[in-house]
Formats: sequence, structure tokens, C-alpha cells
Amino acid sequence: MGTVHRSGVKKTKDGARLIIMTIMGMVFGYFVGISFPSVSLAKINLPSSLISSLDVAFNDNHHKSIRGKLDNLPDPETVAASDTATPKIYVPSNPRGAESLPPRIVVSESDFYLRRLWGEPSEDLKKKPKYLVTFTVGLDQKNNIDAAVKKFSEDFQILLFHYDGRTSEWDQFEWSKNAVHVSVKKQTKWWYAKRFLHPDVVAAYDYIFIWDEDLGVEHFNAEKYIQLVKKHGLEISQPGLEPNNGLTWQMTKRRGDREVHKDTEEKPGWCSDPHLPPCAAFVEIMAPVFSREAWRCVWHMIQNDLVHGWGLDFALRRCVDPAHEKIGVVDSQWIVHQVIPSLGNQGNSENGKAPWQGVRERCRSEWAQFQDRLADADRAYLKQIGKGG
Repeated sequence: MGTVHRSGVKKTKDGARLIIMTIMGMVFGYFVGISFPSVSLAKINLPSSLISSLDVAFNDNHHKSIRGKLDNLPDPETVAASDTATPKIYVPSNPRGAESLPPRIVVSESDFYLRRLWGEPSEDLKKKPKYLVTFTVGLDQKNNIDAAVKKFSEDFQILLFHYDGRTSEWDQFEWSKNAVHVSVKKQTKWWYAKRFLHPDVVAAYDYIFIWDEDLGVEHFNAEKYIQLVKKHGLEISQPGLEPNNGLTWQMTKRRGDREVHKDTEEKPGWCSDPHLPPCAAFVEIMAPVFSREAWRCVWHMIQNDLVHGWGLDFALRRCVDPAHEKIGVVDSQWIVHQVIPSLGNQGNSENGKAPWQGVRERCRSEWAQFQDRLADADRAYLKQIGKGG
């Protein structure tokens, strides 16, 4: 009997010891889980039974932590119910296609301001340029463009349209790092303007310069030019041209005795009305400058397929009123047209003709087509309102 009693006591002690060790192991595992939550237990060489027990304890604690954070988020069912309860929005005054949006979320205008990829958006811009200057360029004219760009301060955003596809080479100029570069081979500035200078995209700028690459700017000061444009109320303008270089029309010829002129005399028979082009209300398409409001009209008049813009200069008067007062030439800030046919050389040689000849023929053809379209549009409008034949 004594032997039996001692055996029972020993078994009881062994069981108690096993329970205590088990509890200690679970406590140890608990603290391991808290102290090293990122440790993957699968990488520790422990018995599979122990790993299973510790995983259960760790996952349960981890899920509780995540669940606590999720409790602070909106209930998806509540959000869904709220969305369903939102009345259907229709605001006809919103831009076309955005009628279903609340007006305060609609952003209908943009700009070419360069922004960072980090930080607060409100802190991106140290300075917002007030004017936009665009040049359509090839690398061969890089030194000319470098000289021209340096005439414009930080108030002017520079945008280069590259017709030769070469953009990285411009990085040699420090200013190029803050310029916007758009590259499509063998296209004209009016092709670029129609596609990249929508009025809503350039709405941030008071004036838009759309210039050729072959302009000498030794006698040009951009800040003074803007001052004179504002002083004389010019919505569409250009700098005066040096009389001895690349002059086509008398209207754009620089006059040395004044700040600005708005009319001129041309060859006999060229002007049926002294207030009409080419004697007034006229600038050329080589170096025009448009106010924001004038450009909104002019952009819509540019034809998608007529890429050279010939004839557009005679029609600019339709976008301002009175045109003979709001279109003019700034004489005291003048430029030189260097007449470099670089874009013309981007054409193809066909039927034994030089590349520039084919380009020139298309320019003339487009001028005639533009005049015909404008005349047809006038007749259609007059007929629509009952005043046409």
C-alpha cells in the first residue's frame, strides 16, 4: 500500500511540473511575439507544434491591433448608404462633359507650371510666371534661341516645340532645365499651338508669345514690351521689324519716331479701307503676341489641317473690336527677321523640287483654302440668321 501511495504522489508532482512548464512556455512565446512582431516564425527552427501555438497567439494579437485601427475608419456600409443618398448632380453651366460633378471639384483650366513630386502642392511654386513664350525650334538655331530666351525674365514661362526631335542637347543651357519641351518631328508652330495651347491650358498667362526661331532680339526688352502693350491697349501685337531685313508688309516696318503704330500706307489698291488689313488691324504670323482673351478667339479660328497659318494674319481682326485700335506694332522694342528657312528644309524633295519649294507651295495653297473656308462660313452664318441669299 505504501508503494502505491508514493507512486501517486510522484505522478501528481510530475503533472504539476508539466502544467507549470507549459504555462511558462506560453508566457515566453507571448513576450516573444510582442517583442519581435516582424520576425517570421517559419524561419526559426522550432518544433512544429510550438510554432503552431505561437502563430495562433501572434496572429490573434496582430489582428486585434489592425481591427482597432480599422474601427476608426468610416463604415463602408455607411459610406455606401451615404453615396446612394446623394442627389443626382446636373450642372449645365459646368464645362461640357462635367455636368455631373459638383462645381467646386471642377478644374477647367491648367498651366505649364513645373511641380515637384514631393512635399505639399501649395509649396511647389516659389514664383508663378505671368506670361508664356513659345518658340518652334531646331537644334541648328540653338544659339539664336539662347540669346532670345535670355531676353525674358522669370515672369515668362518658356515653352519649346522641337520639330527635329532633338531635346536632350538643349540641356547645355541652364534655362532649359526650367523650360517645357514638346517634341514632334516635322510640325509647324500652328500645328503645335492648336494641340498644346488650348485657351484653358494657357489661361494662367496674361500674354502668349508665339514666335519663330529666326528672330534677332538685340534691341528687344520683354518687360518694356509688355508695358507698352498695356499702355496702348494692344490685344494683338508684334515687335517692329528692322526695315532692311525680311520685310513683307509696310505695316510691320519699324518706325523710329514713336512707341507704337496701328496703321500704315501700302501700295495703291492694296487697302480698300484704311482700317482693314494690310493697312491696319494687322500683324504677321512670325512673332505675334496675344492677350489671354484674344488668344481664346484666335485658337478656335486655327484650322486643324492647315498647319502653316498663312492667311490667319488677315483674319485676326475678327477676334478684337475695334480691331484697328487693339492690333498694332511696337516700334520702340524691335526685332530682326533673319529669314532662315530651317523649317522649310524639313520638307521632302518631290518631282525634282527642293524640299523648301514643296513647303512654300503648300503655304500658298493653305492660304487660298483658309480664305475660302472663311468666306463660306460667313455666307452660312448670314443665311442662318436670314440675311444671306
